[in-house]
Amino acid sequence: MKVKVISVLEDNYMYLVIDESTRHALAVDAAVPKRLLEIIRKEDVVLRAILTTHHHWDHARGNEELAQLLPGLQVFGADERIGALTHKVTHGQELTFGAIRVRCLFTPCHTSGHMCYFMWEDDSPDAPALFSGDTLFVGGCGQFFEGTAEQMHTNLTQTLGTLPKDTKIFCGHECTVRNLKFALKVEPDNEMVKEKLAWAKQRDDDDLPTVPSTLQEEFLYNPFLRVTLEPLPAQISWRREFSGSTNLLLRKVGRGQQGGGLMP
Repeated sequence: MKVKVISVLEDNYMYLVIDESTRHALAVDAAVPKRLLEIIRKEDVVLRAILTTHHHWDHARGNEELAQLLPGLQVFGADERIGALTHKVTHGQELTFGAIRVRCLFTPCHTSGHMCYFMWEDDSPDAPALFSGDTLFVGGCGQFFEGTAEQMHTNLTQTLGTLPKDTKIFCGHECTVRNLKFALKVEPDNEMVKEKLAWAKQRDDDDLPTVPSTLQEEFLYNPFLRVTLEPLPAQISWRREFSGSTNLLLRKVGRGQQGGGLMP
């Protein structure tokens, strides 16, 4: 399974996932058809399906055009607002595309119909991949346009945080530097945050993506996953403000103080 990272718009990512045995491919969040079709021709693959994480225009606006250009193209998602939707999926549903297996993971909050996609190939030594849209970012999480802190906490700690630790994280936006600056305010003595931020700044200067990370790495520097650690890291000064599933940091995200995604 080969993943092509495609930078589009201001800071979005869309992805082309290729079954190298058949040269068939899936697109995740096909926002810019022209650019996607260029990559498809370059890779000499056949696009079989689109997996859309959510309905916002910067993730889904290319669906209708691609469906017209490629008759029979399947479009998967969890929200009726997704353009050209042909298959509505549900939490835990599994899909098969040649050798590629997909598990749909429902993560409502950024939007009420947000779906992440966990992919792997059976009997492959390669690590699995998570296409997390605007739920989990490198070093952060998405804003709450249609959900609550409690929902995001569940998404991060139960739905996504329990995946295999070697899972590669392919998120929907390049906002790593901004996220890690926030993480450094939360944990000013966290050396992993400092190292990752310096690395991300250099990548940004070189106009290179910071994806993928891994889930294991995220637990070292992402404050919204680190709230699950037992015992909580001593340097997390807000630990006494964490009660049940209500995280005050997550509430700040809901007020727009952290990463990801554009309104339609």
